[in-house]
Amino acid sequence: MKMIDAHIHLDHYKDEEIKVIMGESGLIDAFVSVSFDLDSCKRNLQLAGEFDKVRPAFGFHPEQPLPGVEERKRLFQWMDEHRTEMIAVGEVGLPYYRRLDGKISPQDYQQYIELLEDFIQRAKEWEKPIVLHAVYDDAPIVCDLLEKYSLKKAHFHWFKGDKKTIARMIENGYYISVTPDVVYEAEIQQLVSVYPLEQMMIETDGPWPFEGPFTGKLTHPNMMEESIRVIAGMKGFSVGEVSEKLRENTVSFYQI
Repeated sequence: MKMIDAHIHLDHYKDEEIKVIMGESGLIDAFVSVSFDLDSCKRNLQLAGEFDKVRPAFGFHPEQPLPGVEERKRLFQWMDEHRTEMIAVGEVGLPYYRRLDGKISPQDYQQYIELLEDFIQRAKEWEKPIVLHAVYDDAPIVCDLLEKYSLKKAHFHWFKGDKKTIARMIENGYYISVTPDVVYEAEIQQLVSVYPLEQMMIETDGPWPFEGPFTGKLTHPNMMEESIRVIAGMKGFSVGEVSEKLRENTVSFYQI
């Protein structure tokens, strides 16, 4: 069973944890390590230099305060200088959970949308896939922007949303990736039941912790083995068939 972790924050692990994960990564062909901000981008680029299996994506995670004008300028300039070294633009998107907690004003939310539009424009210009944090009622706004710029190679990681948006994403050819919570979370299982296997990948979003059989454990890419078994059972294919298809999807999408 060969796997690719389509979405992980390797730079958020401790150095000792990274060494353990890399030492136990025999089943993992590649890690798409997404970035949080400029410092995170630089760290992921460094990790890619240290470990052959690491493929860095550069961006600005939306679940944090907006970057200032100069910070934003430095990030885009650095990304432009290193665009040949990144596998994708990401992680970018909209701040659903900060908005849910009342930390985002309507004016700030509009600025997050404008920032995301800048990332989408650059992904289009650089001919790179884009890795998206866009769930529930944020997702249609993101779909609008992707359609506006005809950006087809969009990866919605750990997606949750309504049936109408799911149908729209499938029609547009967008990909999703599934975390280990598919093992125990009904909402994710329902998504897997309707989303085409041909547009699906797997991820850990590590070091984000998981519950169920993973409670109290360090999030490790090998957890994706359990994800594959559940997906295979739901889709009616063998574990080997699903493992290979998910891997093929990720290789094709990211040109690994």
